[in-house]
Amino acid sequence: MSIITKLALAASLATALSSAALAQDISGKVVGFSQIGSESGWRAAETSVTRQEAEARGVDLKFADAQQKQENQIKAIRGFIAQGVDAILVAPVVATGWDEVLTEAKEAEIPVVLLDRGVDAPEDLYLTSVASDQVEEGRVAGQWLVDTVGAEDCKVVELQGTVGSTPAINRKQGFEEAIAGHDNITIARSQTGDFTRSKGKEVMEGFIKAENGGADICAVYAHNDDMAVGAIQAIKDAGLKPGTDILVVSIDAVPDIFTAIAAGEANATVELTPNMAGPAFDVLAAYWADGTEPEKFIITESKLYTSADDPAGEYERRKDLGY
Repeated sequence: MSIITKLALAASLATALSSAALAQDISGKVVGFSQIGSESGWRAAETSVTRQEAEARGVDLKFADAQQKQENQIKAIRGFIAQGVDAILVAPVVATGWDEVLTEAKEAEIPVVLLDRGVDAPEDLYLTSVASDQVEEGRVAGQWLVDTVGAEDCKVVELQGTVGSTPAINRKQGFEEAIAGHDNITIARSQTGDFTRSKGKEVMEGFIKAENGGADICAVYAHNDDMAVGAIQAIKDAGLKPGTDILVVSIDAVPDIFTAIAAGEANATVELTPNMAGPAFDVLAAYWADGTEPEKFIITESKLYTSADDPAGEYERRKDLGY
């Protein structure tokens, strides 16, 4: 069974943690956190919220920034193992190549929890995975576009995430599933923007040049909001109106995209909550208390936001979360 299928089957488990697990005291525990990097506002918020959750629970969090390189993550995890931490949180930069280091953690009896991304590795090598249903995120974005353009012809350009990462793979799949059967909507160009604002702008500039100065582009679908914000700037620089001349739909729901939606420069975003650590600490608490094995996949909600959802208010509610 694929990671995608397992995530879909587990979607109803997002709130299934017991009150007993929530009540467990884990103060004094030492937890290593291997973060991908700070390539986006959402990633920065995840780091900030994880630190806040650890502090609130009295957990000593050892943080390592991988700067978007898997070899740095593997080195950090081995360092955590050598330190004898109580658990390891890891947001994997890519899906493959984890078997060896996760086996080392298992042999050291250190539970590993995956945050917001999956891995192609045996399930017994990690305790649980806390993530959104990334395929569903793509489906929600694609369905919004289907509903918005109706029967009109729509040529889409796609800004993909980091090559080989599970969000890039899954968000692409979900979007394609949503537009399947709607022959009026086609993906004309698709290229990685590496989840960064600067690369999103650069790639979008290339798309605009290749598509009649942008006149032939109906919409841009970005795998995250940071690339969308970069694309918005490229659209403006080309003398076009983002959100009007070219529709903009993306994923994450970071504060800056709500500013863009409020200004009419973006149209829709799908939320990815930055609080993956809360559920992770909950399952670790139960595991340490009595050996309770959590469900293998804990899924967060994928909510769509548009101009009808008080974007200015959403910005205010999110701006201090570390984005």
